[in-house]
Amino acid sequence: MPPRRDLDELRAALRGAGLRATPARIAVLGLLRDGGGPRSHGEVAERLAGHGWDRATIWRNLTDLADAGLVRRSDHGDHTWRFEVVSAAHAADQHPHFVCTGCGTVECLPDVEVSAKRTRAPRAVRARQVEVQLRGLCDACG
Repeated sequence: MPPRRDLDELRAALRGAGLRATPARIAVLGLLRDGGGPRSHGEVAERLAGHGWDRATIWRNLTDLADAGLVRRSDHGDHTWRFEVVSAAHAADQHPHFVCTGCGTVECLPDVEVSAKRTRAPRAVRARQVEVQLRGLCDACG
């Protein structure tokens, strides 16, 4: 159970986004805020399995959080949606991710900037509304 202050912050964030602060929603958002990079529905459900919520409840809460703009949903090429928190300070932050081609882990690369040299790039690239993924072997696999 997170400290009282953290619970209050989670409740406030949910209510500020127009969502009810249910125990399952608080747990899902809290887990995603703990870091560890983007997490799949299966990973979140596994981590919260001891709380008694079924996988459908976890999925509904993940999609509600994404629809409310509290988390970002992305597919890193393996047809698995992954979810990560969008901080208030970085709501427009579209940082790149590293995807290991060996084990499939996905890591955030918030301090890496990728730029396009092409002058006639599509509007989405110019507006930074794209997902950038770097692929290769992670340290454990490489």
